[in-house]
Amino acid sequence: MRFASSFFDRASQALNRSPAFSKLIVVFAVSSGGIVAYADAKSDHVAESSQVSGKKKLVVLGTGWAGMSFLKNVDASLYDVQVVSPRNYFAFTPLLPSVTCGTVEPRSIVEPIRNIVKKNGGVKFWEAECFNVDPVKKKVHCRSNIGTNRDGNGEFTVDYDYLVIALGAKPNTFNTPGVVEHCHFLKEVEDAQKIRRSVMNCFEKACLPNLSEEERRKNLHFVIVGGGPTGVEFAAELHDFVTKDLAKLYPTLKDLVRISVVEAGEHILTMFDKRITKFAEEKFQRDGIEVKTNFRVVKVTDKAITMTNAATGEINVPYGMAVWSTGIGTRPVILDFMKQVGQANRRVLATDEWLRVCNCDGIYALGDCATISQRKVMEDISEIFRVADVDRSGTLTLKEIKDVLDDICERYPQVELYLKSKQMKNFVDLLRDSEGNPLKESKELDIEEFKKALVHVDSQVKMLPATAQVAAQQGNYLAQCFNKMKICEEYPEGPLRIRGSGRHRFRPFRYKHLGQFAPLGGEQTAAQLPGDWISIGHSTQWLWYSIYASKQVSWRTRLLVIGDWTRRFIFGRDSSCI
Repeated sequence: MRFASSFFDRASQALNRSPAFSKLIVVFAVSSGGIVAYADAKSDHVAESSQVSGKKKLVVLGTGWAGMSFLKNVDASLYDVQVVSPRNYFAFTPLLPSVTCGTVEPRSIVEPIRNIVKKNGGVKFWEAECFNVDPVKKKVHCRSNIGTNRDGNGEFTVDYDYLVIALGAKPNTFNTPGVVEHCHFLKEVEDAQKIRRSVMNCFEKACLPNLSEEERRKNLHFVIVGGGPTGVEFAAELHDFVTKDLAKLYPTLKDLVRISVVEAGEHILTMFDKRITKFAEEKFQRDGIEVKTNFRVVKVTDKAITMTNAATGEINVPYGMAVWSTGIGTRPVILDFMKQVGQANRRVLATDEWLRVCNCDGIYALGDCATISQRKVMEDISEIFRVADVDRSGTLTLKEIKDVLDDICERYPQVELYLKSKQMKNFVDLLRDSEGNPLKESKELDIEEFKKALVHVDSQVKMLPATAQVAAQQGNYLAQCFNKMKICEEYPEGPLRIRGSGRHRFRPFRYKHLGQFAPLGGEQTAAQLPGDWISIGHSTQWLWYSIYASKQVSWRTRLLVIGDWTRRFIFGRDSSCI
């Protein structure tokens, strides 16, 4: 043993003197007892270099649209970036309805998160779920299902200087009894795979002998609860799958299939232009897809869905498979965090226009888990007047208003939206003197006249939709802010501070709507694009193909998705239950 000790001492000294042997692992066994010694100097070196460099710890929770966009664009050389997510991949969720029916394969729409960040060197990834955020101690508590610690529970904590919360949302069941137990959701890749297997199981079950026609019809009744984009697209995909592929494999069952879309409102696709809503409802009627509007689901059992309507009252509808797609709800970890930061009465986490969580230091939130709480003009009207009144005369001239006009429009986006809604060319068109005439250069406004001119502007404050497009733009915006944080501390680029002095470091986040699609089956898609341009038909379907292929996060997934579409054109959809 003395020889072994002296050997290890000399080996340790040699390793410390020779960096070239930093990866050397020395294993030595004495008789059957086995003594193992190892040296991994590189890992210690990395930890020490991170501390010596003085980089601030930037922790990102989530690898969805917001988290992925942030990680792709942030400069990891400026921070010690650490990512925590229960899934080690990014999923292109707009194609999930295509996965449910075999149009696209699951692996074609996912990209490992390590592939995404490998070009942005230095990013650390932990596959774990965050179950608690401590804003006071600046710690994130995580739990891993694939590993364990000395306590055997897989829990660990991560310290942070900056925290980016991009945890997304969960399906909203509205506490309807039986939904969680008996309905499918369509939020994750695993959900789409379960739906695909369930559809095929319904057909196989309906093929079994000794079943009555009523039982076969029940097994082949597919109910989609929710008439939003996801529910409508899934209904269209399912209809195409049944009529173009399964009808050939199950010829005796094709006339027994029934697809129903249940919507609590008066119409489906209410977030689209009315022309698209009308076309979608008429097309579904032609295709034989039943659209039940003004129906509210109150209960789901393993055999029937109970729904109510003002005209018909309560009815029970037997079904074979049900998909619940009625919007999103807040995750438990976010609800707990909201209680800690004084937002317990809100439905979703509130941030300011710079995506900073209100009442928190160094915490940002983006994507479906948060919403921007836009400041209202009338809340700050007195401060706006004070900032504009540079000569402290108690009145505003047209020149004084024009000097702060750009800052007002940038700080309060509802101003431009209101001008557009009233078909006004610029802010000055809002201003009127005491007699109601357009303000002239020689005229001045007092504060009451200024308030009167802007009193209706806040009617255009709008909540941003919970879409992938919004989340991706927020992730890119926040990454750019982090990249130029040091520069903007010295040379701020944002608008004037209405409450305080100087300027904001950054320009506030401004969402740019690039349009939205609604695939309606039969190689027809409806599109609502900027400029109030509506396009419906087969040509729009090809536009949808090109845009969705271009939006893939890698060439690998891009080629896989295009390959899946090509395969479907040639061979049809895969009907296996894998």
